[in-house]
Amino acid sequence: MRFSVCVITLAAGIVALSAGSAAHAQDEAGFQPFLQSLRGRAEAMGIRPATLDATLPTLTFNPRVVTLDRAQPGGDPNAPAAAIPNFAPYRARHVDSARIERGRAKYQALRGRLQSIEQETGVPEAIMVAIWGHETNYGSYTGDFDLLRSLATLAYEGRRRELFTEEFLATLKMLDQDVPREQLKGSWAGATGYPQFLPSVYLRLARDGDGDGRADIWRSEPDALASIANYFVHAGWRKGVPWGFPVTVPAGLSRTTLGNKTLSPRCPRVHDRHSGWKTIAEWRALGLSPQRGMWPDDRVMATLLEPDGTNATAYLLTTNYRAILDYNCSNFYALSVGLLADAVER
Repeated sequence: MRFSVCVITLAAGIVALSAGSAAHAQDEAGFQPFLQSLRGRAEAMGIRPATLDATLPTLTFNPRVVTLDRAQPGGDPNAPAAAIPNFAPYRARHVDSARIERGRAKYQALRGRLQSIEQETGVPEAIMVAIWGHETNYGSYTGDFDLLRSLATLAYEGRRRELFTEEFLATLKMLDQDVPREQLKGSWAGATGYPQFLPSVYLRLARDGDGDGRADIWRSEPDALASIANYFVHAGWRKGVPWGFPVTVPAGLSRTTLGNKTLSPRCPRVHDRHSGWKTIAEWRALGLSPQRGMWPDDRVMATLLEPDGTNATAYLLTTNYRAILDYNCSNFYALSVGLLADAVER
């Protein structure tokens, strides 16, 4: 019996391996024709034919990035929505003492450059540092996937074809603008450099922060920080307004009239957790109190978020919090960026 079970298991493994090999061969057969079909769009963007001739034939299909993509939330449209966990465990991992201390060291070492960028853009120094810290732990790991190969594969696979096709073409444009091929590495999904910009974001928003005439977000800390600040300028950052702050909510607060009646076109599940907008003066009148520091101007608009339920720390969040959500549309991410920025600055 044991022998027959082993034979059956081995046979099933061989069949699965054969099916996988056949699928991979099919992908490889269609991959190059797909890339060649993009030449017209690439040339319309001004990418030189010589760049395409030297690059496209060297690319191969990468099944690993397809596996990673399908494992993401939303990768399986038939999977049920996962329950939202509490924020506290995420905060403990992402606003930990090591990340705070390293952020403070970077903050102090780069103060001159950071102050100059803040004066020019209005984006706080500590917010730039906190984004850098969250995205790549201050540049310690930026990813080692070949962007061109990964993005070409994801475009060909087709689940989000137009998104990844645009990012693949943007990467070719970067190469055509003399960004070295060896620098075009990052996450499996195409994020690259210290700030983990997508290639299209790099082309739009990367900035030279050290005056050498290049926007090198892979090796230049000033360039990366200036680019992060420029991102927030374009996301609508308002100078002099905090991102938000922790508050204590009175036990008797009625939440039945605080609901958010607007529908966000982008990641609505994230925004649905927020209350409607009220002025700081209105929140004060409802009995909320800041857990540290002082209230901002009474006219500032804010929403309430209670990520750990009604008996834990809550947060009042301004329009600048929405700018952080533009960078990564996750409440846990945006809260952690704001809290890390506060801790780095203290």
